[in-house]
Amino acid sequence: MHHRKLMDAVISDINCSIIDIPTIRPHKMAVSTMGAQSLVIVRLRCSDDIEGIGEATTIGGLNYGGESPESIKTNIEAYFKPLLLGQPASQIASLRKRLNGAIKDNRFAKSAIETALYDAYGKRLGVSLSDLFGGRIHDRISVLWTLASGDTQADIAEAQHMLGMRRHNSFKLKIGLREPRDDIKHITAVRKALGDDVSLRVDINQGWSETQTLRYLPGLADAGVELVEQPIHEKNFEGMQRLTALACLPIMADEALKGPHDAFRMAAGHCANVFAIKIEQAGGLQNARDMIAIAEAAGIALYGGTMLEGSVSTIAAAHLFSTIGKLEWGTEMFGPLLLKDEILTLPLDYSDFSLGLPRGPGLGIELDEDKLAFYARKP
Repeated sequence: MHHRKLMDAVISDINCSIIDIPTIRPHKMAVSTMGAQSLVIVRLRCSDDIEGIGEATTIGGLNYGGESPESIKTNIEAYFKPLLLGQPASQIASLRKRLNGAIKDNRFAKSAIETALYDAYGKRLGVSLSDLFGGRIHDRISVLWTLASGDTQADIAEAQHMLGMRRHNSFKLKIGLREPRDDIKHITAVRKALGDDVSLRVDINQGWSETQTLRYLPGLADAGVELVEQPIHEKNFEGMQRLTALACLPIMADEALKGPHDAFRMAAGHCANVFAIKIEQAGGLQNARDMIAIAEAAGIALYGGTMLEGSVSTIAAAHLFSTIGKLEWGTEMFGPLLLKDEILTLPLDYSDFSLGLPRGPGLGIELDEDKLAFYARKP
């Protein structure tokens, strides 16, 4: 009887707030330069007084995709909330079907809602979110750092600082804004300064044409790059297929992967050697899990990607990534470290080149109400 009652909880309220937090330095990408990050924090209240939390975070307003913090908040309040209020809080698959039937796209908003539902469900059962996906294989996941100051000497100093603190020993360089030759000079200088033991990858964020990529891939390989992320336009699947077939450097798909259908299409066409999995870009944890399965079945290597989220979405993704047998290229779940302040009562555990997973139920984190109030965007 008790268990039945436990599962009878319904969704009683949903609140969204936009939290603006400055970054520790300007973050330069081919799509935008960021000096602050805006997190949409979703709080989903249930009739048994359990609260689930989720997060939706984009990059540079509308620079990256079709959703912005403002549209996410508005759409959740106007369209998601009426569909969810009064519904059984533990029937996540049924709620996902309900939302997908009535709401097109809005992957980031769906991801935040789904994270909140899983957080509440884990708390209700007294188990960790990773347990809801079969249990963790790893208690810690490796985390790289992105060098994106745009300045070679600043990037080198930043990387050396991270190595000294034992916080990161893999680095991703954001390129694609300047001339490719200048980018290669930049990478060569960073490689020379950091030595051969450090892993270097590049993310072009669709900044090059296919001909530029053809021309400069050998130069990237010579400069000591190990992996090239989304060099060309996300819709150019055939171009990604041709670049992958060159076998000059492993090619990773990122922006091209907007859910399981894209993952299947890319796997079927051999359009990438590696998939970057992002829970928000996938449309939620379950979609991301489906994409991981497609990659594993196709022999495509995996990498845990970030939308530069805050701690809520970061740890949600980390719970999922901890259940993957082989995360060959590690993760980049460093988003919270790019922010000047933390919105949790207890910050996430970044040490020894990795991120530790909390043990508690659900996400295993607690929001700091004072910090939330301080950074909340005022109407």
